[in-house]
Amino acid sequence: MPRKSPHIADEPRIILPGSERPKLPSTAAPKTTPPKSRLTVSVILKRKRPLKITHRPTRVSRADYKKLYAADPKSMQLVRNFAREFNLKVEPDPTAVTRRTVQLTGSVADMQKAFGVTLQQTSIDGTEYHTREGAIHLPKSLDGAVEAVLGLDNRPQARPHFRIRRPRAASSGYTPPQVAQAYQFPATASGAGQTIGIIELGGGYRQADLTAYFKSLGLAAPAITAVLVDDGTNSPTTASGADAEVMLDIEVAASVASGAKIAVYFTPNTDQGFLDAITTAVHDTTNKPSVISISWGGPESSWTQQALTALDAACQSAAALGITITVAAGDDGSSDGASGNNVDFPASSPHVLACGGTKLVASGASISSEVVWNETANDEGATGGGVSNVFSLPTWQANADVPAPSNNAGGRGVPDVSGDADPETGYTIRVDGETIVIGGTSAVAPLWAGLIAVANQQLGTTVGLIQPAIYAAKSASGFRDITEGNNGAFSAGPGWDACTGLGSPIASKLIPLLAPSGSAKPKKPTKPKKPRKPVKKKKARR
Repeated sequence: MPRKSPHIADEPRIILPGSERPKLPSTAAPKTTPPKSRLTVSVILKRKRPLKITHRPTRVSRADYKKLYAADPKSMQLVRNFAREFNLKVEPDPTAVTRRTVQLTGSVADMQKAFGVTLQQTSIDGTEYHTREGAIHLPKSLDGAVEAVLGLDNRPQARPHFRIRRPRAASSGYTPPQVAQAYQFPATASGAGQTIGIIELGGGYRQADLTAYFKSLGLAAPAITAVLVDDGTNSPTTASGADAEVMLDIEVAASVASGAKIAVYFTPNTDQGFLDAITTAVHDTTNKPSVISISWGGPESSWTQQALTALDAACQSAAALGITITVAAGDDGSSDGASGNNVDFPASSPHVLACGGTKLVASGASISSEVVWNETANDEGATGGGVSNVFSLPTWQANADVPAPSNNAGGRGVPDVSGDADPETGYTIRVDGETIVIGGTSAVAPLWAGLIAVANQQLGTTVGLIQPAIYAAKSASGFRDITEGNNGAFSAGPGWDACTGLGSPIASKLIPLLAPSGSAKPKKPTKPKKPRKPVKKKKARR
């Protein structure tokens, strides 16, 4: 008799590495999740081959990326077989192979059987979420094929990094173009031909506000596309909520790079939504963002290892494709709002440009003072910064004198760069019909995204991962070194520090240093050649 083919459901189970979630506090009082309710999870697959970004970043075409670094076909088929056995639907997605993401939809009962978990309903800040504790358990044949499973737990993952200036403040804010002028953004470049992608985990924008705001600056309103990911929506509510983040990001990026298009990727505030938005933006061949701005995050300790690894890998893919990702370093000083010293993720990923904050005093192109942003005494936050306990020291930071991490696994120093973030010297922004002044490193990420868009236009190429270039000794002239102030545990000083990184930009000097190796640099006007003197012909000998 022919042997029956083995069933995946009958295989012994293994723990998915890094999927462990800590036990919920006893005060959470979770309830059983209704077994017939349905949800969608994102299964992240291994690459065809490993992708490494070194001090000389890999640059590949989209065609070569899909050929070399997309999802492993065997892993894809294994997950399809797995889904079939557990009554889970594979959602159609033409980008699934490139994004290495298969989305599966099914009932809670089937999800629990498939992934070896127990789902519960837990109330967090008055809202109910489905949550889990412990590890995800996969059939043995999926060992190594699956790198992460996100979406079984949909509790909020990140927070926006903006601070609204208190009414008591006597100083007035700057418009984003005034900050750009202080940092010597080139007046002749606008980022034309570029698209800036912005990741948002809530809130929304109103076109009437944007039209009024850019009119007040004497600029045309930018061309904006809203891309909805995992049922995310453009849902403006109130200025005190996530709308302030959305409008800050759009208005800063689009006014300092006034010729660039804007694509806003709206997604739910979960680790699944965060990852899916990044991979959607990185592999978006319609809008084609050349730089992506992220102003959301949380302490490294608040993430599962599988989510850290998956998001970092998505940012690694961006670097390979020549896409720069700028990320806010956090607004709660060296503690990042937790106990002890912490860095914020995804700013701590070595594949993103981590953006810290300063307090800027300037008039026109003249800066009279710039120090570390630290207004904790006034309960108005301080720049994040410190040393990662997850990601090791990158080769390009080897000579930056980054302090030692708390464990052997870490070492990556945060931030890389900085810019004006103090709400006392913040940005004048329009949100939900109201003009307010906002600070936070949330303003610095879109500021640097605008600078990258301008650089891409001026250089005629995408600059991609810029850290290898900016940490080189010759790049010191491209930054204003911030040497005064602290963010709690760390103090500023000459060179790189864990408060403001290498410093704030001197864009006119920095941009020429960002051209990738072997790419064309801005052409200098050529001098007209002097006419040659006529050459006397020799007489031919007879």
